[in-house]
Amino acid sequence: MAVRHHLIKRRPEAVWAVLGDGSRYSDWVVGTSSSRSKDTHWPQVGSAIEYTVNLGPYTATGETVVRVHEPPRILELEAKSSLGTARIAIDVRPWGEETLVIVDEHPLRGPGGALHNAAFEALLQLRHRAMLARLAAVVEESAP
Repeated sequence: MAVRHHLIKRRPEAVWAVLGDGSRYSDWVVGTSSSRSKDTHWPQVGSAIEYTVNLGPYTATGETVVRVHEPPRILELEAKSSLGTARIAIDVRPWGEETLVIVDEHPLRGPGGALHNAAFEALLQLRHRAMLARLAAVVEESAP
């Protein structure tokens, strides 16, 4: 299970403003080149975002569905791709005048679960480090 945290220099409301904007998903999620809402209800439970991943000359699409939405603290997503699905839990905690964001991700179904090992876990840690840094940059640049 890949768990990583990051302290963002803004209040939780600013973090939720970014998490709640489906059009900003590709701004902070590492690996996605674009994103678009499949409906107008993001981030309500059951709502979804389609995303595109570009790997050199190859393009793949996927979908992320909201499974748990408990503002202002918890957002749990299920990311679906050709490698299977993964659970991504985002915990948003007030930390003084700042916000501690904790991401917990692990595979649920498909080849991704079968391939899950220590090396894969290390790659997820690197991805989460970059993703949380990008989320912090987006939040800190967007909020006054």
